[in-house]
Amino acid sequence: MSKENNKSHGPGRINTDKPKDFKNTLKKILKDLKPYYIWLIIIIIFSILSTIFTIVGPKILGNATTELYVGIMNKINATGGINFSKLHNILITLLILYIISAVFNYIQGIIMANISQKYTKNLRTKVNKKMSKLPMKYFDKKTNGEVLSLITNDIDTINQNLNRAATEMITCVVAVIGILIMMFSINVSMTFVTIIILPISLMLSGLFIGKSQHHFTDQQNLLADVNGDVEEMLGGHTVIKVFNSEEKVINNFEKDNCNLAEAVWKSNFMSGLMNPIMTLIGNLGYVIVAILGGIYVIKGKITVGNIQSFITYTKNFTNPIAEFASIMTELQGMIAASERVYEFLEEPEESIVHNKVKLGDIKGEVEFKNVKFGYDEDNIIINNFSTKVKSGKKIAIVGPTGAGKTTLIKLLMRFYDINDGEILIDGINIKNVDREELRKNFGMVLQDTWLFSGTIMENLRYGKLDATDDEVIEASKMAYVHHFIQTLPDAYNMKLDEETSNISGGQKQLLTIARAILADPKILILDEATSSVDTRTEVLIQKAMDKLMKNRTSFIIAHRLSTIKNADLILVLKDGDIVEQGTHDELLNKNGFYATLYNSQFEEA
Repeated sequence: MSKENNKSHGPGRINTDKPKDFKNTLKKILKDLKPYYIWLIIIIIFSILSTIFTIVGPKILGNATTELYVGIMNKINATGGINFSKLHNILITLLILYIISAVFNYIQGIIMANISQKYTKNLRTKVNKKMSKLPMKYFDKKTNGEVLSLITNDIDTINQNLNRAATEMITCVVAVIGILIMMFSINVSMTFVTIIILPISLMLSGLFIGKSQHHFTDQQNLLADVNGDVEEMLGGHTVIKVFNSEEKVINNFEKDNCNLAEAVWKSNFMSGLMNPIMTLIGNLGYVIVAILGGIYVIKGKITVGNIQSFITYTKNFTNPIAEFASIMTELQGMIAASERVYEFLEEPEESIVHNKVKLGDIKGEVEFKNVKFGYDEDNIIINNFSTKVKSGKKIAIVGPTGAGKTTLIKLLMRFYDINDGEILIDGINIKNVDREELRKNFGMVLQDTWLFSGTIMENLRYGKLDATDDEVIEASKMAYVHHFIQTLPDAYNMKLDEETSNISGGQKQLLTIARAILADPKILILDEATSSVDTRTEVLIQKAMDKLMKNRTSFIIAHRLSTIKNADLILVLKDGDIVEQGTHDELLNKNGFYATLYNSQFEEA
């Protein structure tokens, strides 16, 4: 992976995106949450009740303190003692309130977790289904990392933040209102003192957050760079050693590592400075409250227990406000992630075929009629392309890079739709055929092999899911890969790792050829299928391919022209048009463009 790419999608990257359309995206989320509205109402009620019971607690605890204080003073003055019965009742009431609050909080947490999991599960299902409906041009515009990030990071962000934001926003609002009411019920003057101190705390907090935020962002970005350096060193260690670039790589790492260390120090310093300053301001507020409270107790305006309750409320008052600010940040992140997911779900899909025509048991006759195509409509790369291929023939497509060889195959399989003209199979326009049915008749072996994590047997059977073990083994023998598989640990049951790095490139190619043989398609597409194997194996595979291609229409995209000498027809492309066609000998005798291409390969060799 290149460093530039890693800087775009590297590990540790902080997401600082903000939603472009907060309101509309929130509407979409609420629409998808409609089946859970009853449960959401229950969650809101339980959250409110749980918060109210928690808020009432300090006031009741203050009453217990007052009762204890009065009892002790009475005992000192020999006018009575502690009323343990009343104290016991107060504490039991407090315990019951806290238990009920915890139960309500637990139930709403379970329900909300269930809702968020179901919602994100449905979202993943929609995204997965959408991927199979999107045209190839979408994936040409997007990197694999962007699509993968959508399915993993964005949906995980939605899941985590939805679970937290939905309940805690309600809790924070109710807590602030409830605490204010309880504080005013105790003493208005002390409440106003607390409210005056609050803006000072918030302003200082905002100042520190503003100063430190870009340091935290730098920290995450530089961490991504360091991770990228390590990933490059591990992934490209052979290249680094070959070119003696160890010193350069180490210097790059040292530079990024020093920058990271500096950013970490600055961010930690700012965050470490904020806490003691905020604590100091908070303690000053408590001192003022304690002094005022002491004066009011002496004057008999409030009780000792009320002071304790008020100080507890003062401590708790700033918590939900700070929590609410944090939740709003997370909510913005969730909306931004949801926005990307919904944009993906609203991407234009492949055109649906109406009045579908069944291909049935095709012979494999293919015709291109005046085909015009461009990935961009303003830039046509295939101009008025026409040719007719009889069934069972072996057609080679050759030409320089960018001539349109692979594009023709993509059009044939309807990965893209043509701008003008027709492509016919057995006289049927493929635009009138369902894509899935169309592609069932094709088998492909590409220059870039693709295998997935799983056993060799599972990878081979991908070409024909209901194939027996004997059929798989027979296909492997035809591709001259059976002997190689037998030498592996566990043979056909050997598991390939995620990147299929436990077998060589040539062995991967052999397996993909065996898979195509097993599929037994009517039309074959081979894109330099033998490019990754040695000369001896190539000869064996060519023999197997000759058997496979017998009586089947085969399109061979060739880069090494020596491999297609026995083709029934060679189409020579240049700038999207057929400039020559014929057999190998016929084209050489013409001494035209094909002859130039063919001879240049031997000159280079």
